[in-house]
Amino acid sequence: MAELVHYAAEDGVARLVLDSPHNRNALSTALVAQLHDGFDTAANDPGVRCVVLGHAGGTFCAGADLSEAAGRDPGELAVARAREMTQLLRAIVELPVPVIGAIDGHVRAGGLGLVGACDVVVAGPASTFALTEVRIGVAPSIISLTLLPKMTPRAAGRYFVTGEKFGAAEAAASGLVTLAADDVQATVAALAADVAKGSPQGLAASKALTTRAVLAAFDAHAEELTAQSAELFVSEEAREGIVAFLEKRPPRWAAPR
Repeated sequence: MAELVHYAAEDGVARLVLDSPHNRNALSTALVAQLHDGFDTAANDPGVRCVVLGHAGGTFCAGADLSEAAGRDPGELAVARAREMTQLLRAIVELPVPVIGAIDGHVRAGGLGLVGACDVVVAGPASTFALTEVRIGVAPSIISLTLLPKMTPRAAGRYFVTGEKFGAAEAAASGLVTLAADDVQATVAALAADVAKGSPQGLAASKALTTRAVLAAFDAHAEELTAQSAELFVSEEAREGIVAFLEKRPPRWAAPR
């Protein structure tokens, strides 16, 4: 299997780098599995104090890998993918060390769920964000668990339904990211160095205070939202939306321009 997520650890900082150029770091089953493995490795390393989640290339994450639907039972695939995503986001939130997102590229749809799951996020000038689910007939169901606690209600109300693209400054103003920075690597390095000064117990307990409400929402709503996500992805509208996306054409419901 190709290595889609690179792992390295040094000076208390574990680095996970998404590197799947053929699909712009989309959330394929293989990439999600390797992300799980990377976070597990970091959690089980007593020398790691934080994880930096970054990316190779100009895209942090393009969202779900829609091309994986070919040749598989749609219902079975939708349920499996929805559960994979729910489990991955929860694993990031539950990780006993802080996760810092280092983003200087495009983030779409499910990729924003990863951003929301991170504890601290730095976005560079090349960063763009869009919740494009609505444009293919689905919704940001599962990723709402990590996004709604971070984004202001007004920002969520806008970006969930418009699917429009916004940049690092807007992402910071919305609460989606912690700060916009011209030099992502230098800013992340400084933050990681500060976090690395913390004790394992102190970091785990402090992070748990900030994620308690998010985990409670997972407990209360994850099953319902996972089911909703799977149902939406096998609907007639979603089938049309996904085919239109893959064929690079407007879906049938799109208003003429």
